[in-house]
Amino acid sequence: MIHYKSKEEIELIRESCMLVSKTLAEVAKIISAGKSTLEVDRIAEEFIRDNGATPSFKGFQDFPFACCISVNDAVVHGFPTKDELKEGDIVTVDVGVYKNKFHGDSAYTFAVGAITDEVKQLLAVTKASLYKGIEKAIHGNRVGDIAYAVQNYTEKEHGYGVVRELVGHGIGRNLHEEPQVPNYGKRGTGAKLKESMVIAIEPMINLGTKNIYHDKDGWTIRTEDGKPAAHFEHTLCIQRGKADVLSSFTEIEIAEKANKNLSSDH
Repeated sequence: MIHYKSKEEIELIRESCMLVSKTLAEVAKIISAGKSTLEVDRIAEEFIRDNGATPSFKGFQDFPFACCISVNDAVVHGFPTKDELKEGDIVTVDVGVYKNKFHGDSAYTFAVGAITDEVKQLLAVTKASLYKGIEKAIHGNRVGDIAYAVQNYTEKEHGYGVVRELVGHGIGRNLHEEPQVPNYGKRGTGAKLKESMVIAIEPMINLGTKNIYHDKDGWTIRTEDGKPAAHFEHTLCIQRGKADVLSSFTEIEIAEKANKNLSSDH
């Protein structure tokens, strides 16, 4: 069952999404080698609550933290820990907020200090693939058009592994709604995209194999070959001609560039 949103509801979702983006910008200010991901999670949760919202993920299916923080070979759903970040790590921070009865959701992968050219390209291609998907997220297209755009760019053109088991999703009053939005598929297939649908597109792309496994914590998803993975996500509203992106990377990118401990040329 796909829930179409009213103009008022879309604006409330935008408000939640912009708070997610601001939270990720706060994270971008403080991420550095020597900082634990538990500390990053604490700062994010504090910021969300200070702004009159609650973290969507905390307690969702018993997930115990405000953010999913996934380092290097962790694709998604990583547990924040006391382990300190190191120079050369890449770290994905995935955040959801719940405010005024609506959720917002976005994710961003940061590079801690200098990273290899190979990993730099993975981040750049994954981020670009998100926008390739967004280009196809218009009224009259199908979910498969988004999926194909992401897969073709990352897998066919760059030889990366596109994770099959994890997908983007509808979002609104519930964190996960219909339709599912995979990052692989055939053009012209899947649910029809219609005006006022709100979805999260989130390419999860591996440097090596597409295969993944569940870590022993029961949540963290890792690449089977131990190579790094990148993950970028936007929430957007389907419209005619061009999608309305409700989350934003602008503030995150400004904070990332200002933080001398982060590499921002991806």
